[in-house]
Parts: sequence; structure tokens; C-alpha cells
Amino acid sequence: MKHALVFGGSGQIGVPLLQRLYHAGWRVSAVSRKQRHDHPGLEWLQGDLDDMPALPARVDAIFSCGPLLKFARWYEQSGIEATRVVAFGSTSAQTKRGSADAEERRVAAELREGEQALFAAAQPRSDAATILRPTLIYGAGRDATLTRIAQLAKRLKYFPLPRGADGLRQPVHVEDLADAAFAALGAPASFGNTYAVPGGETLSYRDMVERTLACLRPPVRLIELPSPLFNLALLAAQAAGRATGLGEAAVRRMRNDMTFDAGPAQRDFGYAPRSFQPSAEMFETPRD
Repeated sequence: MKHALVFGGSGQIGVPLLQRLYHAGWRVSAVSRKQRHDHPGLEWLQGDLDDMPALPARVDAIFSCGPLLKFARWYEQSGIEATRVVAFGSTSAQTKRGSADAEERRVAAELREGEQALFAAAQPRSDAATILRPTLIYGAGRDATLTRIAQLAKRLKYFPLPRGADGLRQPVHVEDLADAAFAALGAPASFGNTYAVPGGETLSYRDMVERTLACLRPPVRLIELPSPLFNLALLAAQAAGRATGLGEAAVRRMRNDMTFDAGPAQRDFGYAPRSFQPSAEMFETPRD
């Protein structure tokens, strides 16, 4: 029986990944900050990358579904033997690289540093590492974009956008990301490579939001405002604590295309993501 070590196993990508490993007959050790109950084939280890519990000396594969740089730094100094490593980063490594927001530039820099550190650590150990860069994630009620929009819209009974929010997006479902990680695991062509893993449909930011609002129960109306009026509404929402994390740089990106080529992932490990067909359940925060 193959043995996997999973970081972020209780998160939005980790949960469906654990399911795939279980159904494929893998034995899994998963690290979580909270105490969780073991199941047949699944052992939960309480700790995190800063306070690691006792780990198995050797596994067949390590998956990282959490912060990439912290994982790469832990992996670099760990003595665990593993011939295969699959880790998630983000397309934010590119899209936020030139952001006007200093915090966003820091996030992008950390992602790129994490990628470089992981590959540098894997090479002398002869471990085969693969990094997956998702686009805008949705599907488990834990993302910081569409779920936040849906929850705010339900409270307001409407949702405002600035006119011209027509930048292209490729939202990707968590189940497709779990499929990608599991498929890449056994694909030699993916060894040592980084892949964009976008969703299966390209649509404008406005249409993405409108489709999200339409699936809610009851549906919520989208209101488009002239930029000056939207900026005033945004300031009022921020003052009320309702639009935290939505700064000027994020609003500006609504008009910018942020699309990525899924071709290499399709070619090397059969990546086939779904189109964007949201349902209300996808934006309900799960009980942990």
C-alpha cells in the first residue's frame, strides 16, 4: 500500500484530494492544526509547519495544499524520504507581481521564492517535484473571492460592480484541482515542472459575478455603477468593515485579463477542468 503525507488536508483542496487517495487505496498521514479523528487508511497528525509532529521516516509522496514558501522551507530541512512531491502555488505569482499594492507584491514574491526553493531542495535529493498554479478557486465555500462576494451580496440583497469590469477570468473548481494533483502524481512528464491549472471556461469578471449571484437562493441583483460612485460605495463599505481586502489594486484588476494556458497540463497529465456552473451550495461556509 502506497503512503502519502498531506499538508492542508482539511482545506478546500485537501479534502477532495484525501478522497481520491482513499479511493485509490493509498494510506494517508495528514497534518492538521486541530485534533481530528482517524479513519481507516487516514491518520491525522496534530501540528503545522512551524510545530511539526512526529512524521513517518519515509513516504511515497508528499502533497502540499497550503502556504508554498513555508512548505518549501520545511521540506528543505526535513529528513523525510519521498520520491514524489506535488505542491500548490498560485497564478498570483504572476498576476500580482506588478501590483500597485505592496502587500500583493509581497505575496507574489513569496510564491515565486517558494517555487524556487522547492525545486532547489528537491534536486539534490533526486525527488521529482511538481508545482500547480490555480487561478481563482471556488467550490468549497472557503475561497476569498467568490464566496466572499456571495456572502456580502446575501447581506446587502444586491452587489455593486464598477462599469467596465470585463477582465477575463477562469475560475477553477476545487474538485478539478484535486484531480490535477492526483493525475500529476503519476505523470513523469510533470516532474520538475510548474503548471497553470485554470478553470475550463473563460468569462468576464462581470459575467462570473453575475452567474454567482444568479445561483444564490434567492438570486441577488447585480448593480453596475460609474467608477466615481462605485469608489464612494466601496469606501463606505470598507468603513463598515464589509469590504476588507478589496483595495484599489483589486478593483483595477477587474478590468484586466488574467488568463492562463491549460494546454501543458492537458498534454502532460490529462487535465480537463469543468466550465463555470456554480450552485448556491458552493458558497456556503462548511462546518469544520
